[in-house]
Amino acid sequence: MKITFFGHASLGIELSGKSILIDPFISGNPKSSHIDLSELKPDYILLTHAHQDHTLDVELIVTNNPETIIVSNAEIATYYLAKGFKAHMMNHGGSWKFDFGTVKYVSAIHSSSFADGTYGGNPGGFVIEGEHKNIYIAGDTALTMDMKLIPLRTKLDVAILPIGNNFTMDVEDAILASDFVECDKILGCHYDTFGFIEINHQEAIQKFFNKGKDLMLLEIGESIEL
Repeated sequence: MKITFFGHASLGIELSGKSILIDPFISGNPKSSHIDLSELKPDYILLTHAHQDHTLDVELIVTNNPETIIVSNAEIATYYLAKGFKAHMMNHGGSWKFDFGTVKYVSAIHSSSFADGTYGGNPGGFVIEGEHKNIYIAGDTALTMDMKLIPLRTKLDVAILPIGNNFTMDVEDAILASDFVECDKILGCHYDTFGFIEINHQEAIQKFFNKGKDLMLLEIGESIEL
């Protein structure tokens, strides 16, 4: 399993020969200007919620790759089905076995609407199990006790958590979240894109280290292998 950071909350995952894209907000992020959207050819796009900083590039990417399947909650999936795109709808607590592994849609505390005002349903996160590796993508969320349910079913290898504060958890809450999901290897996201969510990298890494945890803050375009 290979995970690539495309900036903000956008991630690419290569798993079992399939390419998965999470929350594509790339063209609108000046920090990601070196990422060529035309080179992204995902088999699936997983969307945690409808906000523009998570869905901006969906339509361009699926127009260029018409076999791409969008995976999200019922409201978001229906929104894209109505536009003629392929989609698989899920809802909280449900899971589905795809050709790359199993995906479970889990709770998040946030808001969710499209840029045109269309209701985007309840936000969520994803637990992905595949290639004997398990990852949790929290999406935009506050710290929530529901996170404690995840390790009751799944032993995680890495948790991808927002750490930028203001709109989501801050670093301290993300440390608590890592306790809740019982995972000490954390990939940070949703930070530095704009002024409200800028963080001190070294301070954040040190705070996780002081708790015996590893916080990874990747450069945009950088990858890790699990």
